[in-house]
Order: sequence, then structure tokens, then C-alpha cells
Amino acid sequence: MTREKQIILTARVVSMLFTPFYLPLLGMVVLLYMTFLNRYPSSYKFMVLAVVYFFTILMPTLLIHFYRRYHGWSLIDLGKKERRIVPYTISILCYLMCVYAMELMHIPHFIGSIVIAALVIQMVCAAINIWWKISTHTAAIGGVAGALFIFSEVFRFNPLWWFCLVIFLAGILGTSRMILRQHSLAQVVVGFLVGFACAFIGILKL
Repeated sequence: MTREKQIILTARVVSMLFTPFYLPLLGMVVLLYMTFLNRYPSSYKFMVLAVVYFFTILMPTLLIHFYRRYHGWSLIDLGKKERRIVPYTISILCYLMCVYAMELMHIPHFIGSIVIAALVIQMVCAAINIWWKISTHTAAIGGVAGALFIFSEVFRFNPLWWFCLVIFLAGILGTSRMILRQHSLAQVVVGFLVGFACAFIGILKL
């Protein structure tokens, strides 16, 4: 395998590992197991995570996959701006159903704030995508950075090292998206800033 192919393969793996769908669940795991919320019973935490997984990962992934297969498109074909409208719509509807399900189950609003922030990011990115392609990958990890700032204030911890790690991962992810020719530098940077602002403002207002 040539060096160029290795770089492209690595970029694809990074893009798959840090797909936007996984980050809300990751944030929920951190919130439930690394804060005072770990006092909740294990069965309750598992139930919350199962609901989030079903609506924010499993359902949108399957529906978008079927949509792509129906049209005979590759992942690169689906990345074109004009073809991202339906996947955005599917994702937003799934996130709305997740928020509704959490409300029905009377899950504390603060716990659901991560999903709501992710929903806001999806909606803003979908609106921007109408006239300009934006990176939802870096928007999602930007949302993690924004949420980290808010939670550091709520739970009174120093977020410096965590924030450095998120910035490092965001750099790798943004570079991977550019290597795969899915986005330009401006699109990955603006994506991160949009995600950060939406999560910061969204969770702060909640």
C-alpha cells in the first residue's frame, strides 16, 4: 500500500470514528458516568443511553443508508451539497423523536440538553447547507467543545486539558475531511465555530 493510500484510509477511519451521530451518545456517557449523575441506578443510565443510541445513531444511520442505496449513491456522492437535504431532514426528525421520547419518560431536562444542543446544531447546519456546504463532522465536535465549557462551569472543574484534547481531535478530523475532499478549510473551521456556538448558547439557555 502506497503512502497516499494509507493517508486516505486513515482519513476514512477517522471520519467513521468521529461521525456526528456518535458524539451526543459520547457526551451522554461522560455526563452520566463522570459527574454527580453517576449516582443514578445503572438500569436507569442504561435505559437513557439505549434511547439516545436508538434515536440518534441506529435509526438515522439505517434510514440514510437505505436512502443512499435506493439511489445507488456512494458515500462521496451523498456528500454533495444538493444531496444532503434529505439526510439532514432524516437526522433532524430522529433527534426530535429522541427529545420527545425523553420528555415522555420524564428524563431530567439537563440530561437531555446534550441531545437538544445536537439537534440545534443539525438544524443550523441544514439551514446553512441550503446555500453553502458546511462540515457537520467538525460542527459536532465543536458542539462537544462548547458543551465542555458549559459543564466545566456547572460542575466546577478545569476543562483545559479536556479542551486541548478536543481541539487536537478536531484538527485531525478537519484534516481528514479535507484529505477526502469532502470539505474546504473554511467549511471545517466554520463548522467547528457553528457547533461550538450552538452548544454553548443552547445549553446555557436551557
